[in-house]
Amino acid sequence: MILQFGTGNFLRGFADLFADELGIGPVVAVQSTGRDRGALLNRSGGRYHVAIQGIAGGRVVDETIEVRSISRALFAATEWDEVLAVARDPDLVAILSNTTEAGFVLEEADAKRGAGAPASFPAKLLAVLVARSEAGLPAPWILPCELIEGNGARLKDLVLAQAGRWEVGGETVAWLANECRWLNTLVDRIVPGPPRQHPLLGIDPLLIMTEPFALWAVETVDPAFPFAGHPAVVLAPDITSYSLRKIRILNGAHTALVGRALGSGLETVRECLDDPEVGAWLEGLLFEEIVPVLEGRCDDPAGFARAVLERFRNPFLEHRLASIALNHETKVVTRLRPTLHEYHERFGEEPPRLAALLSEPWGGGARPDRVIPSL
Repeated sequence: MILQFGTGNFLRGFADLFADELGIGPVVAVQSTGRDRGALLNRSGGRYHVAIQGIAGGRVVDETIEVRSISRALFAATEWDEVLAVARDPDLVAILSNTTEAGFVLEEADAKRGAGAPASFPAKLLAVLVARSEAGLPAPWILPCELIEGNGARLKDLVLAQAGRWEVGGETVAWLANECRWLNTLVDRIVPGPPRQHPLLGIDPLLIMTEPFALWAVETVDPAFPFAGHPAVVLAPDITSYSLRKIRILNGAHTALVGRALGSGLETVRECLDDPEVGAWLEGLLFEEIVPVLEGRCDDPAGFARAVLERFRNPFLEHRLASIALNHETKVVTRLRPTLHEYHERFGEEPPRLAALLSEPWGGGARPDRVIPSL
């Protein structure tokens, strides 16, 4: 059994789909805000469809899978006792979450332990784990899917800090710290919501679309990891290289396109790749400037870059540059500038495309005043 905090599109098109494909579960999903999606899941018996649409290996993929891994949804506000009952179930092996970065905080409302569901996610998780520890049951795997570096370690620290606020006993704190399996993970898959066109639109209200590509890098080498048998799952003692590869290549390419093409009349990532000038510029940036810096530091950066370009050409997705441009200044600092510095250190010269891009106001992080010329 898997207890899952979140009923959103991503987990349903990622971990819940994997659970269905592996035949593990069931998954009990907890909805902390609202009731609509949980009510739909309960009404359908947990069944919904995932349309896998995109390009993989040079061919168009368009297939639909019915997912049956979710057994029911619980509402934290009104069914907290049932959530704790799941925590005490001997068959529970893992706890999943995808609460976004906003969920990785402690709330003042949880300063004292009270009745009912706590306010914050770390406090909810602590209450679940305390209930399981007090029942004398084995510690679970804890698998945060939030896009936060070191997400497992950060969540562990928050839960232990909350345990201090609640004055949880020392034996239980030791169980939390030493027995529970807090795993750092990296998730990579685009799950935008319902497909633009599909025969089940209007029939299945839980229908979602996802791209064919999927990667779940998990910081463990234990073959007992519940999802270990899935082809998208990679187990490693350190997943830093996977994070580095994703941030520099996939996220870096997105941010570079914003600096290069926003305001040029091109509105989506796919339009950028279809444009002869911008598409050639991006390929040169990836394979001549970004990939060379990553060689020897992560697994097959060139192959990953080719897969990224294939994903960017997905005819079923409309990934708008204006959406990627959110927090552009910060993204430039973390995704592009390190590559600029490391290229200079490694090769003794500046990467021409990236250096030109970052010398311009918008490419370097400021608001745009003109489009960057190609090289």
